[in-house]
Amino acid sequence: MVRINWTFQAKSDLKNIAEYISKDSKLYAKRQVFKIRNRTDILKSHNYSGRKVPEIQDKSIREIFEGNYRIIYKVVTENRIDILTIHHSARDLRKRKI
Repeated sequence: MVRINWTFQAKSDLKNIAEYISKDSKLYAKRQVFKIRNRTDILKSHNYSGRKVPEIQDKSIREIFEGNYRIIYKVVTENRIDILTIHHSARDLRKRKI
């Protein structure tokens, strides 16, 4: 089974998402974070299930989606995946350093 490693950046992104949504609803903030975290479970058995990130020319960096969020990850080894960042799809990814 693949181990999912959440990077500091990805954890920070989740915290920022939760803080932003909680301005309107703490319940929906918790739900969104839960959905994002839960969505990554698929990677434990299908580590290449996401598509290659178009803005990044590296076949080991891929993404899956949860609602409006891009969950960008790197297949480090067959047994380890690093979640690099959680990025809102309306924003330009090229302006971020990954």
